[in-house]
Amino acid sequence: MDDESRYQAVHSRDARFDGEFFLAVKTTGIYCRPSCPAVTPKRRNARFFPSAAAAQGAGFRACRRCRPDAAPGSAEWNVRADLVGRAMRLIGDGVVDREGVAGLAARLGYSSRQVHRQLTEELGAGPIALARAQRAHTARVLLQTTDMPVTGIAFAAGFASVRQFNDTMREVYAATPSSLRVRKGPRQTGAGIPLRLAHRGPYAAREMFGFLQRRAVPGVEEVLGEPGSRLYRRTLRLPYGTGVAEVGEPRPGERRHGAWLDCRLHLTDPRDLATAVQRVRRLFDLDADPYAVAERLGADPLLRPLVTARPGLRSPGAADGDELAVRAVLGQQVSVEAAVRLGAALVAAHGKPLPAPDGGLTHLFPDPATLADAALDGLGMPQARKRALRATATALADGAVRLDPGADRDQAAQALLELPGIGPWTAGYIRMRALGDPDVFLPGDAGARHGLAALGAEPGAAEAWRPWRSYALHHLWQAAAAPGTGPGTPAPTRKDP
Repeated sequence: MDDESRYQAVHSRDARFDGEFFLAVKTTGIYCRPSCPAVTPKRRNARFFPSAAAAQGAGFRACRRCRPDAAPGSAEWNVRADLVGRAMRLIGDGVVDREGVAGLAARLGYSSRQVHRQLTEELGAGPIALARAQRAHTARVLLQTTDMPVTGIAFAAGFASVRQFNDTMREVYAATPSSLRVRKGPRQTGAGIPLRLAHRGPYAAREMFGFLQRRAVPGVEEVLGEPGSRLYRRTLRLPYGTGVAEVGEPRPGERRHGAWLDCRLHLTDPRDLATAVQRVRRLFDLDADPYAVAERLGADPLLRPLVTARPGLRSPGAADGDELAVRAVLGQQVSVEAAVRLGAALVAAHGKPLPAPDGGLTHLFPDPATLADAALDGLGMPQARKRALRATATALADGAVRLDPGADRDQAAQALLELPGIGPWTAGYIRMRALGDPDVFLPGDAGARHGLAALGAEPGAAEAWRPWRSYALHHLWQAAAAPGTGPGTPAPTRKDP
């Protein structure tokens, strides 16, 4: 897009571009999301920025009406696997706050100078400014949804000092922390931190919650309620502590002024808020661009009916990449239901118990270091799968395979394929979900085969669906109706025993 097309998007208040760029108004000193309901400024007074941090760096403060800091993240970072895309995913996960710019650069395999230069060239802000913008947003959420003391919020949001916190909030919001708290709406009820996780465009919630419900591992996950009003709950292992995330399914036909999923986070340490939010967003694929996906896939006459039938179908990610990899190995060559039973047995035997059960949630999923040395007897798995599981856990524990948000997707997939018992289907499934790759088509997948056959399509048809083959695969899984072949069941391959 050029600035003229950006201005037209602002003029039409097009929510499709929320989070893709930001509008700043010279005469007011305020920056907004494109869909802001305020009066559209004159073209000569409008400036455009690729990130909220860039707008803040230019001296603009956030609009209190449209809250641009709460816009969905750019879908570009889902697609891109280059340095900038990987860096943005790591910054969102809180790496700069925990490890500094040097830690970010080390994870990416570049110098700090190179990382700063490329981020500044593309986003108008370096890693420190981008992390600062995220800290300000986290602080605003805590101020307006919790009773934590202001001093505690400053450090929970990642600020080094109360003075730095106060200065940043004045710069970003033109308000003191205390005044932001005073201006909040009606107090939320219930424990935890209530949030609205924004997304752009339509969202196929029924399909997403159904996908997660069928795969929910008891002890770690549970889904309460009936379709149309379900509540998904799961435990989270976080950098500073543990957490429980609750995400509600929007009711069909519910009228809203905006698009979001209701979420509530219960954290043992509030410093984990930003990280927990990003992990839930990845799990529910909330930063996707359904318009771009529908434009590409809907152009294929074979897929068009599926895309039309399920607008906003997402490709579920993972709240924990290492956990997803272990569960993918457990699920090789068995039904989804059998994989869930194996997962539950593994959690009961080797998971870390919560200090106190929370409903049906009792454990954290076992970490790779624990599984690498664990006795896996009594789980009913063949020896070949035990070897594959132990090899995978060992590789994750010692860093030979990295599945964090900034991991190189090609390198991770290649490292997985070098492990005993890991074949193309398993490596591809992990790449699609743990690493959020939107362009994966699983070789030999039984559900995809049946879906293609139902459409009268050849296997090679998937090449025309790039770069959104993961979404096409989910459409095929939804359409597949072969008895005994649930979505995501691999067909036999040489290395997937």
